[in-house]
Amino acid sequence: VAGSAERAPLLRVVAECGQSMARAGELLLPHGTVNSPVFMPVGTRGTAKGITAKQLRELGCGLCLGNAYHLGTRPGPELVERAGGLHGFMGWSHNLLTDSGGFQMVSLSALCEVSEDGVRFRPPNGPEMLLSPERAMGLQNALGADIVMQLDDVVSSTQTGPRVEEAMLRSVRWLDRCIAAHKRPMDQNLFAIIQGGLSPTLRSRCLQDLWGSHLWGWDLWGSGLWVLPHSYDTDLVVCVALGCDMFDCVFPTRTARFGSALGPFGPLQLKNRQFAKDFRPIDEECDCPTCQRRRHGMKPPKWAQEALGAVGIKLH
Repeated sequence: VAGSAERAPLLRVVAECGQSMARAGELLLPHGTVNSPVFMPVGTRGTAKGITAKQLRELGCGLCLGNAYHLGTRPGPELVERAGGLHGFMGWSHNLLTDSGGFQMVSLSALCEVSEDGVRFRPPNGPEMLLSPERAMGLQNALGADIVMQLDDVVSSTQTGPRVEEAMLRSVRWLDRCIAAHKRPMDQNLFAIIQGGLSPTLRSRCLQDLWGSHLWGWDLWGSGLWVLPHSYDTDLVVCVALGCDMFDCVFPTRTARFGSALGPFGPLQLKNRQFAKDFRPIDEECDCPTCQRRRHGMKPPKWAQEALGAVGIKLH
């Protein structure tokens, strides 16, 4: 990927597969080197639900994700800045990535309105907020993540028609505004986002238009190459084979709250009766704390139905 001559490469490729586009690399970030491909736990409001920062560190996590829109509305950038930025607020000494809030145009579509100025959110329990490219960069500069995202015009991945091209072209224009508003380019890597829906033609046009921005990261909405977000474990395997480096999704932690664990042959619903007296680890080859404890028979009655069970499944 093309990059500015004033900065060192973000990604160093150390190995490439001879039969696919898969590659192994090292992300060279301000808070340490991260091996890729990498899956990033999602800490929308500054914490991965049900998992402490200490537990994430013990699992070897070197890159965690937060959301600038949600952190910007609560607790707000001023409070986070007073805590020493998002790293200090979380008690996290490793790398962070913040999403700009563009995804909320889909997840909160009933509460927002899009124009050339930006995205106007009208939440039912909070003040109205115009998230412009300048505001998105200001929030992320204040939060202080190691990787920050441009604000893009996001449409549903299944959207068709002229709205897809409109969103793609607007995302290109918004990137120019994000670059102009970015106050910390030397310690915060700005990623562009490739829009275009399901149209290869529009996505190719978008990439060509963004290429001259000389950024190190590219997000394939819908990168290094970052795929944002993927939905299932099989998606991750396919995208690694296609040459992508970074992934995030709430899927593993969200489903864990309902007792579903990811096993080597698919998900396991540990709340089912068949697992009530099963002391085996979720995965015989896994060395996570949960599987280690289960190898030694440490499994209380109805484990998966308790809050502790959800935490254990998330750690797995």
